[in-house]
Amino acid sequence: MYQILKDFQLVIFGLVLALGLIACSKTASDNFAKDGITVTGSAYQMVKSDFASWQFNIISKNANKAAAYDAVKSQIPEVKEYLLKNGVKEEEIEFLPPTSYPTYKTNPQTGYATQEVAFYNFSQPVKVKSNDVNKIKDLSTNIQDLLSKGININSSNPEYQYTGLADLKVKLLEDATKDAKARAQAMLKATNNDVGKIRSVKMGVFQITRSDSNDVSDWGINDTTTIDKKVNAVANVVFSIK
Repeated sequence: MYQILKDFQLVIFGLVLALGLIACSKTASDNFAKDGITVTGSAYQMVKSDFASWQFNIISKNANKAAAYDAVKSQIPEVKEYLLKNGVKEEEIEFLPPTSYPTYKTNPQTGYATQEVAFYNFSQPVKVKSNDVNKIKDLSTNIQDLLSKGININSSNPEYQYTGLADLKVKLLEDATKDAKARAQAMLKATNNDVGKIRSVKMGVFQITRSDSNDVSDWGINDTTTIDKKVNAVANVVFSIK
């Protein structure tokens, strides 16, 4: 009789334990479904810049301020003619406001600048903007053609941009969200759960880099040095679980 009672108690204990495990499992499953799943998706697209800008400065220096100005002014027509002959349209050329500043003589004993002007520096900025990015690239790399004409200039690197970026960002965000869903489905496959509706989407920063670059920055990257670029988007998505 004692053995029967003992066996009965063991059966009851086993049933209670099994029910407890089932309840815990259901609670964990409910919490899992309640919390949802957060996934990061990404998408990228290669683009070619369709707008370029290039700035250079016609420069001169002279002890006489007016002479420095005249030296630059006299070279403007020749610079403009050179640009036009190389396929630049007149409306693509902009002569920005000139700037000038003095360079002071240095005291040979102290090494400090004096109040006496040694010469005046004069600079005439010229900006060229065009949708023909290869034309701008060729002009900027052949700047020695102007130097050989006796025109003193210093040049900045061209900046290349893709003007369809706003529309592309929308498309890439959509693609990144789809990628996030595919990743979530792969993660839930082993749990016999499925991806439900989107609870929230947070767009990450865009990375616009050289086409051969994998650089990433928390603040985003906006490369303007190359014609061919890679635009990368990231989306952080929270899905419900069903």
